[in-house]
Amino acid sequence: MATANPMTRMLTPEDLLTDRSLRTRWRIGFDRAVGWVLPLLFGVAILPILAVVYYVGSRALPTLTVTVLTSTSLTAGVDVLGVPIICTFEIMAVATLLAVALGLFGGIATAEFLPDRLAGWIRTTANMLAGTPSVVMGYFGYFTFVLYFGWGLSLISGAFTLAFFMTPYVFRTADLAFTSVPRHVREAAYGSGAGPLQYILRIGSRIALPQILTGVFLAMAIGVGETAPIVLTTAAATIVPHSLFSPATFLTALIFANYGSSLGAGYVNVAFQAAFILIVVVMLLNVLVRIVSARYQKKLEGLYL
Repeated sequence: MATANPMTRMLTPEDLLTDRSLRTRWRIGFDRAVGWVLPLLFGVAILPILAVVYYVGSRALPTLTVTVLTSTSLTAGVDVLGVPIICTFEIMAVATLLAVALGLFGGIATAEFLPDRLAGWIRTTANMLAGTPSVVMGYFGYFTFVLYFGWGLSLISGAFTLAFFMTPYVFRTADLAFTSVPRHVREAAYGSGAGPLQYILRIGSRIALPQILTGVFLAMAIGVGETAPIVLTTAAATIVPHSLFSPATFLTALIFANYGSSLGAGYVNVAFQAAFILIVVVMLLNVLVRIVSARYQKKLEGLYL
């Protein structure tokens, strides 16, 4: 019985580990180097972020109290954030509802119903809108909602402008989420007699939900940190808005107006306090979307995928 030539046999992983050729040694050394370099690069990238958080926190925390966060009284002093926080929450709530409605509808349409050519044009337009400078979107909101519709500098003008700024991010993730649904799932649903609406509501939306949530929270994190669309479409508010057409103050507008102010230390404190609150909100949104998406994705394992 003929034996295999040892010179032509296949190399096993053990052979590669024990092989001391130049190429193998170079690969092993490169792998080890990457294992050290990547954490180092991550540390270098995150250091400026940590430095900013530390600097803002060190300036904001000494003067940030429960009274500052919750007081809406005009006589409580200049450094109270109760009204701006409520205004920011209301503007973000209205803007998020509009952005989710428009973005989700557009994403479903391009992924499931529209012809490929038309869907491609819509995706290109959404990408262009996502890259539009925020100041341009602010002037669009000013001329459209403040002047043309006559809503004035109000909560609804700022919310609509911010919604148009956030919609492309929701649309892109919704479109990608529904496009990424496995083809066999879609074919099985239609083959079993399900209509398009039944498929979207009962199957497609359940699979796409983690990615959609990621897009929504990303849009919220981007929107809550914008300044130009709000400064150009809202006015400073000294009381809690009683309607959508009332003046509303955004936290980023406080930073824009008060940082470096020569009117007193209280105004500068407001800027740092607002900046610290925004940092905390953005961090919480990122953590929340990861937790919700991970838990929901785990429930889907073995069900549809």
